[in-house]
Amino acid sequence: MSRIFYRLLAIAGALCLFAPSLFSQSETPVDTGATAWMLTSTALVLMMVPGLAMFYGGLVRTKNVLGTMMHSFVAMGIMTILWVVAGYAMCFGPNVLGGWFGWDNGFLFLKKLDDSILDVGVPEYVFSMFQAKFAIITPALIAGAFAERVRFKSYVVFIALWGLLVYNPLCHWVWASDGFLFNLGANGAIDFAGGTVVHISAGVSGLVAALFLGARRGFPKTAMPPSNLVMTMIGGGLLWVGWFGFNAGSSIQSGLSTAQALTATQVAAAAGAITWMIIEGWHQGKATALGLVSGILAGLVAVTPAAGVVQPIGAMALGVLASFGCYGAIMIKNKLKYDDSLDAFGVHGVGGIIGAIFLAFFIRPSWMQAAAEAAGGSWSVWQQLGVQIVAVAIAVVYAGLMTWILMLLINKTMGFRSTAEKEMQGLDSAYHGEHGYGFLNPS
Repeated sequence: MSRIFYRLLAIAGALCLFAPSLFSQSETPVDTGATAWMLTSTALVLMMVPGLAMFYGGLVRTKNVLGTMMHSFVAMGIMTILWVVAGYAMCFGPNVLGGWFGWDNGFLFLKKLDDSILDVGVPEYVFSMFQAKFAIITPALIAGAFAERVRFKSYVVFIALWGLLVYNPLCHWVWASDGFLFNLGANGAIDFAGGTVVHISAGVSGLVAALFLGARRGFPKTAMPPSNLVMTMIGGGLLWVGWFGFNAGSSIQSGLSTAQALTATQVAAAAGAITWMIIEGWHQGKATALGLVSGILAGLVAVTPAAGVVQPIGAMALGVLASFGCYGAIMIKNKLKYDDSLDAFGVHGVGGIIGAIFLAFFIRPSWMQAAAEAAGGSWSVWQQLGVQIVAVAIAVVYAGLMTWILMLLINKTMGFRSTAEKEMQGLDSAYHGEHGYGFLNPS
């Protein structure tokens, strides 16, 4: 009898010890395969930020290399903190203020995510950190438009405000389940991985900022050669690799849609690169290294909103269209002589617009069938095209207007443009007390 008692006592003790872990688990089990891919994708997208820093840093003059790269690196710190404090709540919380952005007090400092597993089997922490990388790289893209001529502290304030007031609302409209663009039309405005939220918003904002600030001193008469095209090419290569996480990771799973997005990404980048080489060879008589990486980026940007809904032939078409469109935009810029220093609008803005609009003509039949069923009857390419145009127009107007307001506010209160002396001195020395190439005389 005593032996039975002790056995029962041991069982009861074990239950007391392990019961919390047995009954506190989420109802949704963790899909380790999907989680592993999402962790990898998160790291790949973060790698794009130093890739962008190298891409931009190689394109500016020697005296501005570190200052330009700092624009990308500082975004990793600032935007991460803002994202944890309030960004995730604003992007993925339920509608507030008529749906301008989202909000959930439980998302502040990610408190609510501690033991949360999404329905797809991925811990919500992983999803949040993946999305944080998009919030980091988007304002860093803008910096290419006004490279070599802004005050560092003003830039820091600008990207913080821009992230809160431009990126977060756009993200909520397009990707939150109750966002109005997410629910526009039969199956919402298509933006699989950030054509509208990331590239159009950054490109248009960059254009507004470049026009607001004016050209670099001496532009366009003074020669402003790139400091290191080798570094730019390496940065472009890192961006291409990281883009697989950017696009294929946006499936938030590890399955068929992941493979479809990854394939579309590779095909569009290759098509963009080859098309740019052909255009440049025909127009200028030679294919340049900068042209090649510009074509890669044009293709990648254009396929970003479309990666989950187009087949390889559609991705190829978007890459070709993007190279023609972006090359033409840069030629127009050169004729108009406005100083978008590193073609943030010419590549990201124009490429994003082309991809977001023209994807409607290349959507795979199964997606259109699902959209028709959601619409309760039929859904045509032209109807989806209309939805895409509306989403693009809203992103262009909102990002452009808000950027102009922020630029005006910062310029009035603390000044945005560098002084003539500091601009001639260079960002590296003026704002960071360093030189990117040691004792090399900056030019």
